[in-house]
Amino acid sequence: MSGHSHPVGEHPGTVKAAGWQPRALLASEVRFGTWIAFFAWVFAVYDFVLFGTLLPKLGAEFGWSAAHQAAIATWIATGTAVVALLIGPVVDKVGRRQGIMVTVGGAAICSALTAVGGAAGSVVLVLIRSMSGLGYAEEAVNATYLTELYAATDDPRLARRRGFIYSLVQGGWPVGALLAAALTAILLPLIGWRGCFVFAAVPSLVIAFLARKLRESPQFELQREIGRLRKSRQENAGRALAQRHAVDYEGHASAGFGAAFRGPALRATLTLGGGFLLNWSTIQIFSVLGTTVITSVHHISFNNSLLILILSNLAGYCGYLTHGYFGDRIGRRNVIALGWVLGGIAFTAMLYGPDDIVFVVAFYSLGLFFLTGPYAALLFFMGESFPTEIRATGGAVIHCMGPVGAILAGSGATRFLATGAGWQSAAFWFGAVPCVMSGVLMLAARHVDPAEVK
Repeated sequence: MSGHSHPVGEHPGTVKAAGWQPRALLASEVRFGTWIAFFAWVFAVYDFVLFGTLLPKLGAEFGWSAAHQAAIATWIATGTAVVALLIGPVVDKVGRRQGIMVTVGGAAICSALTAVGGAAGSVVLVLIRSMSGLGYAEEAVNATYLTELYAATDDPRLARRRGFIYSLVQGGWPVGALLAAALTAILLPLIGWRGCFVFAAVPSLVIAFLARKLRESPQFELQREIGRLRKSRQENAGRALAQRHAVDYEGHASAGFGAAFRGPALRATLTLGGGFLLNWSTIQIFSVLGTTVITSVHHISFNNSLLILILSNLAGYCGYLTHGYFGDRIGRRNVIALGWVLGGIAFTAMLYGPDDIVFVVAFYSLGLFFLTGPYAALLFFMGESFPTEIRATGGAVIHCMGPVGAILAGSGATRFLATGAGWQSAAFWFGAVPCVMSGVLMLAARHVDPAEVK
């Protein structure tokens, strides 16, 4: 008789399958994943910002009017939102590692094709630039991947400071924006706008290549093993494995867009998605159109726009670190809500305060500090608010609300101005008010204990 026994009715292979577990996560793998995520985001932002910076150059070469350029930007924003939405289920299907490779590699291809797309016409350019939605989606993929990586590590120091460390990664936005501005100023006279886009593709391709060495998150490895058992009709083993790791077995089977609108996930989708949409209205008014608002309201001429860009991005970067730090201590939901409410108040003060350049720049920078800073906590909070099987999908649904909010704000402010109202009122109603509303809405989100994230 064999010296080994197993439960009656269970095949030894089934018992073994039910006892499967991911390999332990190494500290070096967490560090490497964090650095790759940071540079992936930096260069995705680089491409994202570069197009807006160089759009006037394309318009001048191809004879596009300002209105036509604005229309192109709007259609591209729409395409970006669609692509960013669709990438979520793909990442939940193929994995976080491949998701980073696809999004960063897609941003690189988008940059390279943009160099030739303008000459092919507006429609072709819109289709090409819609691929920049892959670069934009990289932010949500980063959040998904690092949420799982940090939750799986055994390092207690990282567990306590995970939000702050993620804020360093999220700081890739101002770094990428400044990189785009600085390199464009240097390279544009030398290689032209086409060369700038080709140059932008190179670092993204390098990061996509290095991402092949990333360790897949243990949570996704577990989901993949459960899926394998399900497909091979080992239902008992699959259920036992899911139960052993406190994973919803039925939730794995019903993953997809619909799952983001059912059960506990619905609350996260509505509150975070609504907050994202409202807040991106503010970003469109005070970040994208910030210089226009300030010069129109206070009649202040910013001769050195690069200095203002550096100042605003520096404020944003400090905001990331601050909100990431306090998110670990008072809760991410609370710090996001408080930051956005204070941001709306700061922008209101800037709009209705004196026409003094020191006052204006101070409150504009303070507004950006509280507007962009909470995103360091928000992106991580998104990952913590959904289970593994729909973490990327839920994040993508929320994330795609950003461009939608920007489109609504742009079109709404344009119509508001057409009635004869000035930028002061338009910026208040479509920028400051939505900022406060987004913060209040975040208070309706469910509080998440990071220790409970699987």
